[in-house]
Amino acid sequence: MIELAVFDMAGTTIEEHGAVYEALRRAVEETGVAVAPADLQTWMGTDKREAIAALVRIGGGTPDAGLVERQYGAFRTFLKKHYEDVPPQPTAHADKALAELRARGIRIALTTGFSDDVALPLLASLGWATGEGGNLDAVVTSDEVRRGRPAPYMIHRAMEKCGVDDVRTVLVAGDTAVDLTAGTNAGAGVVVGVLTGRLTREQLELHPHTYVLDSVADIPGLPETARD
Repeated sequence: MIELAVFDMAGTTIEEHGAVYEALRRAVEETGVAVAPADLQTWMGTDKREAIAALVRIGGGTPDAGLVERQYGAFRTFLKKHYEDVPPQPTAHADKALAELRARGIRIALTTGFSDDVALPLLASLGWATGEGGNLDAVVTSDEVRRGRPAPYMIHRAMEKCGVDDVRTVLVAGDTAVDLTAGTNAGAGVVVGVLTGRLTREQLELHPHTYVLDSVADIPGLPETARD
């Protein structure tokens, strides 16, 4: 029986119209290196500072700490402008799915490769929050752990915040390969890939998973989330 559902944010529960992908590409290419789409996709879902450093290195650049911090600032600027031009919104029926799971007694946590200063205003713009009257039980950002995905630490931190002891009672869902890998590394009982990001079913199915679904709207229909 699932006690906790841990969802990725951008591309999984939040439709942000490719803003993260584009902002990351621009931030890296601003350093003068080229970014291959396959490499960019590999680093989607990870801590964004780690992603910038890795992509600059892959492109032949030298990602010293100063450069990474400058380009992270550029990433934030590009992302903020995109969000102003095209406001994010929940992926189709995501808010309803989260509410349905919570009504069954399943706790809801969001994890993200964003830092607090990006993630929390994004959630606030949607009216999503933890605490009394909120629709979430926990939010874990990259600021709270030593390493982001594919390490399992954000999932384990969500368990800690929600008071869940047995990782076999945790469902993890995301739209990228690193989401699935992080769920598997954490030992989650159910690992779900969703097709609301940039990867196809065939691409997601190359990675360890329990299910690949069209969207998080299908998760309340899984037998593991049912209640008698």
